[in-house]
Amino acid sequence: MCLCKALYHCRTPVRPLSRGAQKALATIKAGDRRRTPTLGPLASGKQRDTLVDQVDRAVKAGATLVTGGKAVDGPGFFFEPAILTDIKKGNPAYSEEFFGPVFLMFKVEDEAEAIALANDTLFGLASTVFSEDKERAVRVAAQIDAGMVFINHPAWTAPDLPFGGVKHSGYGRELSRLGIQEFVNKKLIRTQDAPSQAL
Repeated sequence: MCLCKALYHCRTPVRPLSRGAQKALATIKAGDRRRTPTLGPLASGKQRDTLVDQVDRAVKAGATLVTGGKAVDGPGFFFEPAILTDIKKGNPAYSEEFFGPVFLMFKVEDEAEAIALANDTLFGLASTVFSEDKERAVRVAAQIDAGMVFINHPAWTAPDLPFGGVKHSGYGRELSRLGIQEFVNKKLIRTQDAPSQAL
C-alpha cells in the first residue's frame, strides 16, 4: 500500500479515534494466510527493513508510535501494522511514501485544512473520502489531487476502471478504455468539401 494520511475533524476526540484504530489493527495478525493470519508478508526483506527505518526516523523526528512498527520475528518478511501520530511538517513521514501497513493520523481543524493536507504531497495515486454526506464527499473528492478518488470504500481496481496517478505517481492510465488507448497509434484524416483556395 502507499502513503496513507488519515484526516479527522478537531471535534473528534483524538484518543478515542486512535484507540479505535489500534483496536482494529489488533485483529490483524501477520503470518501465513493459509492458516489463520490476515496480513501477508512484504515483497522483500529490503522493503521490510525500509519500513522499519522509516518508522524509526519518524519517531526520532517527533512522531508518536501508537502501536506496531516492528519487524515480526520468524520466517518471511512480516511487519507489524503501525499507527503514527503527531506528525509535523518537516518530519520525514510527512512527505514519504510507506509501502506497507503504516497508518498516519493527522489532526485538522476543518474540511479546507483536510483537503490542503491531503494535497500537500509529491504523490497522487489514490485517495479515499469517508462521509455520511454524499454531496459533501463528492465535493471534497473533486478537490483532491489524485488520479483516483474513492468514496466510502478503500482504493480499488478492476478491469473496467482506469488506473493511474498524478504528480510523482505517474501519468497516463492503465486498464479500461482509457488504458487501451495508451497502446494504439491514432491516425487523423481530415476532409473538407472542396480544395482550399490557398492550394
